[in-house]
Amino acid sequence: MSIRDWPAAERPREKLLAQGAGTLTDAELLAIFLRTGVAGQSAVDLARHLLGDFGSLRALLQADLPSFSQRLGLGPAKFAQLQAVLEMARRHLAEQLRRDSALESPQAVRDYLKALLRHEPHEVFGCLFLDAKHRVLAFEALFHGSIDSASVYPRQVVKRALAHNAAALILTHNHPSGVAEPSQADRVLTRRLKEALELVDVRVIDHFIVGDGEPLSMAEYGWL
Repeated sequence: MSIRDWPAAERPREKLLAQGAGTLTDAELLAIFLRTGVAGQSAVDLARHLLGDFGSLRALLQADLPSFSQRLGLGPAKFAQLQAVLEMARRHLAEQLRRDSALESPQAVRDYLKALLRHEPHEVFGCLFLDAKHRVLAFEALFHGSIDSASVYPRQVVKRALAHNAAALILTHNHPSGVAEPSQADRVLTRRLKEALELVDVRVIDHFIVGDGEPLSMAEYGWL
């Protein structure tokens, strides 16, 4: 049965307009993006098949072009559309943070860092540089690979903070394993960076670790 023949309340697009995007399943959201199905499958059926094939919505969103394009119903045009949607989401979140204080919008900070780092297959360490009112000046990914106290250089972090004339910053890195619990190396690194930045009057507000769920705030756990 075509989606057009479904009851209006069950059609993904109509459901989104009536109840909001948050009420839709992953398959329904993906179906709206796909717009059409393939022979013998509605857009929702195809979406369910693709989610099963990739294993999750996150895996689909992280797929590279060759992996994405070899699936039925997908291709370079859809890949380009999806990357454009993801980039628009990241820019929207960044714009919101530039308007508001990072301390007054902790969920916006979490959402932005998730959008930036959760899809990365390797560890990435970065900083959100803040002005005196804790509005975001810039984000920079500074180090890649295995993140520990030996591979992140405090001098480089201090140099970039001074280049942005930052009054404060938020440290962040991802755990590709999906587990956001900080390691002992993470705590040692945070302490070293905090001490180095204090010498140039730059305050470390927090250190967020991005995993599969909500980013973990080291400040909230009293580890800063």
